[in-house]
Parts: sequence; structure tokens; C-alpha cells
Amino acid sequence: MGYLNLHLSLLFLSLFFISTQSQPPEIPPVCNGIQLSYSITDRKQIHPLLKDPKAQPSSFKATATVQNNGLTELKAWSLLIQFQHQELIVSAGGAVLNNNSPFPFNTSDSDGLASFSGFPSPDLKTPIETAGDLTQIQAQIDLVGTFFGSPLPAYPLPKSISLDDPLYICPSPKLGFNSSSSITSCCTLDPNPKLNDTKADNDTDTDFLPRRSGDLSIFYDVLQAYGSSYLAQVTISNESPLGRLDNWKLSWEWMRDEFIYSIKGAYSSLIDSSSCILGPQGQYYQDFDFTKVVTCVKKPEILDLPLTRFNDTDVGKIPFCCRNGTILPAIMDPSQTKSAFQMQVFKMPPDLNRTKVLPPQNWKIVGGALNPSYRCGQPIRVNPTLFPDPSGLDSSTLAVATWQVVCNISKPKGASPKCCVSFSGFYNDSVVPCKTCACGCPAKNLRKSCNASAPAILQPPQALLVPFDNRTDMTKYFAAMKHYNVPNPMPCGDYCGVSINWHVNSDYRTGWSARVTLFNWEDVNFADWFMAVNMGKAYEGYEAMYSFNGTKMGNNTIFMQGLPGLNYLVGEVDGAGPNDPRVPGKQQSVISFTKKDLPVIDVVGGDGFPKKVFFNGEECSLPDNFPASWGFRNNAGGLFGLVLVVVATLILVSEM
Repeated sequence: MGYLNLHLSLLFLSLFFISTQSQPPEIPPVCNGIQLSYSITDRKQIHPLLKDPKAQPSSFKATATVQNNGLTELKAWSLLIQFQHQELIVSAGGAVLNNNSPFPFNTSDSDGLASFSGFPSPDLKTPIETAGDLTQIQAQIDLVGTFFGSPLPAYPLPKSISLDDPLYICPSPKLGFNSSSSITSCCTLDPNPKLNDTKADNDTDTDFLPRRSGDLSIFYDVLQAYGSSYLAQVTISNESPLGRLDNWKLSWEWMRDEFIYSIKGAYSSLIDSSSCILGPQGQYYQDFDFTKVVTCVKKPEILDLPLTRFNDTDVGKIPFCCRNGTILPAIMDPSQTKSAFQMQVFKMPPDLNRTKVLPPQNWKIVGGALNPSYRCGQPIRVNPTLFPDPSGLDSSTLAVATWQVVCNISKPKGASPKCCVSFSGFYNDSVVPCKTCACGCPAKNLRKSCNASAPAILQPPQALLVPFDNRTDMTKYFAAMKHYNVPNPMPCGDYCGVSINWHVNSDYRTGWSARVTLFNWEDVNFADWFMAVNMGKAYEGYEAMYSFNGTKMGNNTIFMQGLPGLNYLVGEVDGAGPNDPRVPGKQQSVISFTKKDLPVIDVVGGDGFPKKVFFNGEECSLPDNFPASWGFRNNAGGLFGLVLVVVATLILVSEM
């Protein structure tokens, strides 16, 4: 019996051993696409030590990895991380931020989102063509930053990681294999991607990414390449129907200690060779005459030359240069949609090879006071640009290499418009003015006593003709006549440099008309100005414009500009007498519309007023209300009433 029990015990143990040995070990999931991972490597609480646990800062270190396990080369990779602990990114080794923001970067300003692209290695080859060499198929971002909250989370992992690329689909991340300090995701090619690409004349080579479309494109073309230097052409091209730049300023950041030796077609705002003489450039180029260098600044600021320098053989003679920094939309003048300049760039070790050219990063471009704001991405390598032969022969010259920077019109967080609109109509003798602080209010200690939160009050039409500070008495008198409530203190002004009045001029059975008036309250003049209005369903009825050039451009939008020789909106000037208010620059036109073969148009009810208004590409602030339709009068009666109000006001002012 004892032997039997012993045999049974041995048999049970052997079966248990066999069963446990036959189970294969758990292996991580296989990814045959683009494998993404994010791992926390360190975290600790830092000073100041606060009583409020939500405000307590802590530092962290993390590594984000992009690895190509697929069959297709990943070009210009871009990693999108959704942070969720109010992270402040202090540095990112091996990558740059796609929105060109400087470090430290507060992710709370972008709803936790941060997009990174690789530099100096933007492309990842496939495992097959590299025999699995990690240095060619993998990129790492070494992140250092600060997050907030206490007690410390187990690991401050982001909410999500994905490729910022429309060609790929990335599922929600999962915790890493046998790890609570990392997350992973495997991205695969989208069988039906939604692309936003344009096609160049020579866009047949699959070695480079297709050119992308945007509101503005900057092309960085290498025309000649040498061991220690290269000649580059920078071309700024407006691709937006409503985009515009005046007195543009272009900047970027050199990442490899490069410097600009010479430049034609533009100039640097700062001529400075001191950082080269005292830096690594001076140590390497010891026999170099740095007094001839244009600038050694890490972040140069480049400006366009004036028109008078185009034929200057030393600094001009570059196609599309020397236009005072003005770039117009194609609907105004197709020949004025570009600016260009050339520069000779010197490189530093270890890039002393004619095939080793790396474009600068973190591009930014700004225009005048009344231009839209642009946000630029990082450069991507595209097919080389074709240039016409300078000798005039029917042939083309191919650039050595080309990069494209795509910029789009954006509205910075917290930014105010730069122009505003008021509404009026023939059927009501009150004007719905621009909103209070439509273009932002100065600091409380810098403005006169006024209420920045009170809504703007209705004004008499003649108030539009004088600066806001001169409207108080006539507005109070008008309010008393109309029995309007007047807040104390009065609402603040709109503080806009340009205001636009849209006046419904008439409304009859078969058509209607409007009058648009532009007021320039700035000291600067606006040459070649333009304006665009989105008219909703009234758009199809547009017929003619009488003092401006008007064009239907689609998307319910009418484009207007001054007539030839009259497209100059002058700035504000002093009044005729020493006590007279300043006088704004003005231009005005009547616009006619038809109602034939159109849906029912309620002109007075709102269809006769624009849904959006743009001036020089900047979207203007609109009132929240339309003029009320009570007290309806015909057009002649409305004009007569306006004359009476003007006369009464003049009498009042003279008596005062």
C-alpha cells in the first residue's frame, strides 16, 4: 500500500511538471506596423512644497519611441501625445515641437496636446532594407518636464499616443507588456486615407513626400551644394484666397551652428558676426573673414527689400524679391502671390559633406498690424523644385533638394480681432455699433474710466464719423431722445484700427441694396486693401458694386477691392481746426442684389447682413444683433430723418 501511494505521488508530480513545462511563456503582442511607446523613467516631487496638492509640482523623465516594423518607409514621422497632468515640457532630445513653440512648452495651452517630429533624423527605414538596424528604424524622444498634482500618481502616463499622420490609424494605447510605467500602440496604414496634398509638375518620384496644401507654403530649395556651404533659395507662396502679408518678417532656428554668409533679395534685421567669432564657427574657420558675414544669429529675422532695390546687382535681381514684404491673394494679382530671396549658408562639422544638408527648424512668419496670424509646421522633404532656365532656353533646372514648410492661418489663444463691423439700416435711425472691446481692451490702469463688460449702446449714424472718445456727448443726447438706458460708466470703445459699417440701403420686391463704408483709425495707410463678406443665402443675388471692384469667389463670399488708382485707404488725420476731432480715412460703395429666382430673402430680418467679414485677410468682429425693424420707413423717409438728426446734432455742438 505504501509503494502504491509513493508511485501515485510520483506520477502526479511528473504530470504536473510536464503540464507546467508544456505551457509556452507569455510573449508581447506582435506589431508589424509602426510601434509607439511611452515610458516613464523617473519622477519625483520638487520645490516649492505647497499645501495645495493640486498645485504641487513634480519632475519627470520619459522616453517616447517610434519604431518602424512595417514594409513601408516612414517619412517625416510625427508623434502626437495627449498629456493629462498639466505637463510642462522642458526639453525634448531628438525631436522638435511641430508648432514651433519654444521650451518650456505648457501643454495646458493646447488642451494637453503636443506634436513632435524627428530632428535630425525625420525618416525611419524598414527592417528589411536595414537588416533590423535599430539606429535606422527607431527614433527616441528623451523628455524632461514638470507635472502637477499630489500625491504622485503611480506613473504620470499620457492619455494617448499616436502618429500625427493621416496615412496611419493608431488604436488606443495599452499598458506595456508586463509594465505599469509605459503604454504602447501599434499603428497601421489606413486603407482609405484622407489626404491634403498638392501635386507639383515633377511630383512623380516616390522617394519624397507629396507636397502639402495650406494657406501659405515656404519652400527651402538648395540650388548649389558644396562641402562646407550651400546656396539656398527661400520662396514664400500665398495659397489662401483670403491670405495676405504686409511687411513680412520671416524667422527660423539654426540647429547645427550654421550661419548666413551673404543674402540677396532680402536682408537681416541684425548684422552680427560676433557670435561666430567667439563661438565654434570661429574656432573651426580660423582664417575666415567674418566681417563680411551677414549674420551668425541662431534665430535670424529676415525682411523683404523695398521696390527700389530690385535692380541693385549687389542685393537685388532675384525673381519675386523686393516688394516691401507685400504678398497678395491670387484673386487680386497672381504675380504678387510670392516673395523670394537667396542666401549662402556655411555649415559646421560633422555636416561637411555636400550631400549633408539639414534645413533650419521652427519657422515663423508675421505680417503687418492687420494681417492674419500664421502657424507653421516643421520642414518636410519633398520632390526637388523645377526652375526655368535663367538663360531663357526651353529647359528647366532641378534643385538639389527641397523642403516645404506649411503655414496655416490660426487664431492664437486669447487673441482679439483687429477690425470690427457695425450694422445699420434705412428702416431704423440707430446704429448697432461694434462690440465693446471688440479688438481687446487696454489694461484698466491705461484706459479711461469705462465699463469693459457692458454691451455697446445704440448710437446715432453721425457718431461713426468721429473717434470713439468724441462720441460720448452725441451718444448720450441720442439716448436721451430715444429714452435708452445709459450705463454709468459708459461702455468702453471697440479699440479697433479699422471699422466697417454695413448699411442696408433699400429693400423692394425684386431686389435690395447695401452700402459698405470702411473707416481707417490708424495712422498708417493701407495700399491695395481688400475686403470679403460672406452673405449666406443672399450671395447668389449679388449683381454689382459701384465704387469698388466686386467678385463672386464661391463659398457665399464676395471679394471687393478698390478700383485701379483708388485702392488706397488713407490713415486718420487731424481735423480742420485745432478743436476738431481727428478724421478717419474712408472709402464707400453701394452694392446691389436681386431677389429673382432665389429663395425667400428676409433682408431686414438678417439675410441682408454679412455672416463673416474679412479685411486684408483678418476676420472682423460682428455685432450680435441686427437693427430692429420697428418704425419702418421708406428709403426717402429714412434719409430725411438722418438729415434732421445731423442738423440737430450740429446745432447742439455749436451751442456747446
